[in-house]
Amino acid sequence: MFQVNRSENRLKKLEEKRFSDLNLREREHLQEWLASQPDALGEDLLIIQKEFDGFADTRERLDLLALDADGQLVVIENKLDDSGRDVTWQALKYAAYVSSLTKAQIIDIFQQYLERHEGGGNAVQRICEFLDVETLDEVVLNAGHDQRLMFIAANFRKEVTSTVLWLREHRIDARCFKVVPYAFDEKLFVDIQSVIPTPDAADYMIRMAEKDSEEKSARGVQQKTHQMRIEYWTTVLDALRDAGVRLYENISPGKDHWLSAGVGISGCHHAMILLKSEIRVELSFQSGDAQKNKWLFDRLHARRDEIEECFGAKITWLRLNNKKASRLQYGKSVDSYDRDNWPDLVRWHVKMIQKWEAALRKPLAEVAKEYRESGEVA
Repeated sequence: MFQVNRSENRLKKLEEKRFSDLNLREREHLQEWLASQPDALGEDLLIIQKEFDGFADTRERLDLLALDADGQLVVIENKLDDSGRDVTWQALKYAAYVSSLTKAQIIDIFQQYLERHEGGGNAVQRICEFLDVETLDEVVLNAGHDQRLMFIAANFRKEVTSTVLWLREHRIDARCFKVVPYAFDEKLFVDIQSVIPTPDAADYMIRMAEKDSEEKSARGVQQKTHQMRIEYWTTVLDALRDAGVRLYENISPGKDHWLSAGVGISGCHHAMILLKSEIRVELSFQSGDAQKNKWLFDRLHARRDEIEECFGAKITWLRLNNKKASRLQYGKSVDSYDRDNWPDLVRWHVKMIQKWEAALRKPLAEVAKEYRESGEVA
């Protein structure tokens, strides 16, 4: 690693150091660096515990336990100047231990971490924010036996790299990151690079894995929840047609937890929502223009009393200031996975989407007209 002296147009080599020479320790330093900045490992990770020792009949501890963007557990093992010979065996044991963790256990582990190391917080909410989902009801955490392994060290012994390559050949996502400290005057720098796989190889492997997953998905039977949603939305659409409701007449049932219909404004639509424990009707503003979304939402919100009086109930208004989209919604708690409840749920959706559309039709049209006349295109 080099420093550029721009005034002299010269390079100056930074001095590579050993962790031991700098009196840096694994737990107090390297582990804390990664816990506070996990994206140094090249992807978004949510650290849910450190020094995790929640294994039955053993006193062993893994360094860091994380969730990746797919909700899979990642075992992170840190070494300093030398990886040692047994780090892969150690990490494989930990992966086996955590493979049985349930969603509830993962939430509890993360809650303990937040209370112990971050002064508190809501584990469920933090995981939802990290995964960018509204609820964990239909999210699978720690699926199957696809737990991942990450090894961090300044130098890796051949027996370690050979084992990691063998694991990757057998479709176990194991990775090695080389971490090297550098000194410059009184400053300390750390370089973290993926060595297995190399960045270019990682992109290729990810593309091949995605292609393989897509092909398997196309050949396989749809997941149970997807099929259930298709059946439910088919029933709802039939009931809407029987009731003479035209809002969804050109919409086909799908596998998603929502079924949307346009309202004549770009990026704005009504939706019926089906979650495990809740059903809703919604109006969403989610064009690519955040300013437009907020403008339309605010103009509609100014007519809140009028809309809620016509609808016959209080509506939840979500401006979502930190996000591009905004929405309003009305729902009720249910058990949608119990098919015996479906007749009541279908009747609720049919009744509410009619009331919803009727209450919003005129205000939306007037707000859209106002937006067009302001010089924009709705």
